[in-house]
Amino acid sequence: MKRAMRWHDYITVNVYWFALTTRSQVVTALVVPLLVQQFVGDAAKGAAVGQMRLWALMAALLVQSLMGMLSDRSMSRWGRRRPFIASGTLAQLVVLALIGFAAGMSGMAGYWVLFGLYILSMVASDTAHAATQGLIPDLVPEEKRGTAAGIKALFEVPFPLIFVSFVVGKLLSAGSLWGALFAVMVILVVCMLVTMLVREKPLVHAPFAIDWKPFVRLVAMVGAFTLIILAMGELTKAAMRIPLALSSNMGQAWVGFAGFLAMTVAIALGVVASIRIGIGPDARKHPSFTWWVVNRLAFLVPAFNLAGFVIFFLQERFVGMEREKAAGPAATAVMIVGVFVLITALPSGWLADRVGKKPLVAVSCVLGALGTFTLLAIPDVAVLYVGAALIGAALGLFFSANWALGTEIVPRDQAGRYLGLSNLAGAGAGAIGAYIGGPIADEMGYVLLFAIYGSLFLLSIVALIGIREPGRSV
Repeated sequence: MKRAMRWHDYITVNVYWFALTTRSQVVTALVVPLLVQQFVGDAAKGAAVGQMRLWALMAALLVQSLMGMLSDRSMSRWGRRRPFIASGTLAQLVVLALIGFAAGMSGMAGYWVLFGLYILSMVASDTAHAATQGLIPDLVPEEKRGTAAGIKALFEVPFPLIFVSFVVGKLLSAGSLWGALFAVMVILVVCMLVTMLVREKPLVHAPFAIDWKPFVRLVAMVGAFTLIILAMGELTKAAMRIPLALSSNMGQAWVGFAGFLAMTVAIALGVVASIRIGIGPDARKHPSFTWWVVNRLAFLVPAFNLAGFVIFFLQERFVGMEREKAAGPAATAVMIVGVFVLITALPSGWLADRVGKKPLVAVSCVLGALGTFTLLAIPDVAVLYVGAALIGAALGLFFSANWALGTEIVPRDQAGRYLGLSNLAGAGAGAIGAYIGGPIADEMGYVLLFAIYGSLFLLSIVALIGIREPGRSV
């Protein structure tokens, strides 16, 4: 971007993150769980949500990669990124309207319609997401990217979570599904229109041909990861048939152990398979990287899925929070997480440079476990919010310190190739925790599932043993 950055340029290149997070928090965390519960009932809602998330996340991962490549070489006179943002937004509006109409259906027919619409919603969202990621690299000078990234963080975390808590959560709690969907649609349109003010210059020369090899490798990685998750899910379901002859406490302990073991195996095998396919034998030269991905995935499984299942947890844990009445407190808890992410993310970089990245990651893992077990300690809303604050602090520390650690241990001449696997870790985390965990919650409750998630935070500390932080003895 040859001209000087003006104050409103920082808004136009970042405002669509507000729309993306708002859509995710409303559709994924609130609307879909409530509608799934309506369609399939309480007995199978966890498994139904888990199945939906698995396929939607894997599809979204492929779409985001594909759309990123296509937008990189787009020669549209409107620019490289804006056509994808506009088309993704328009498609999302149609899908959200169809979700509203599908809410009037019932039974498994309603579930399968919602299943298809949710995948389409993810496809539309990631079409716009992939293009939005390119705006700062394309248009912001390097010396201004730190400021731009800071403003991006505001639009991506606290602003949308506060909006969802105070506006959408209240609408859903009052039973107004259409009101909530309409609020998201308005946000999408407004943010898209503001983003259209971005001054993109179309490509003058035809870009180089697309290299399909990385995308083919990604398809193979996604396929392998999906098969591993499906296999561990089936083994967990088989294990849950055994406790029928055991006492209640023994049954809980057995299922909890089986679920924790299945998620652990899925994490380990998923990482090994992904690195073997994506990087190959060269990865053996950098063992710290493998352990870094394991640490990241083990942490993100509970981090991503606590928010995804919080509405069901509240319904089970608190009297008077039946169905949509849990939407308001769920949105408030997520907002508290977001605020503490922002508070702790800001000083975490400074701390990491002074005490080291590994110690800070270890602290974040402990805080995550402490926050999760705090949620389970007492069925009190105030205690719930304290736990949410601890989890938010853990996320803020982890996202900064873990990523900084990763950038130090990967080979500098192949950083993009190695760090690109972190996207698969993010999608895999959501899929592992939901697909394997959903049936466990249906059978034994969400308190047990959240206890498994808390244990995974602690497991992520173990992976730190295999990471050698450059410049430090441990």
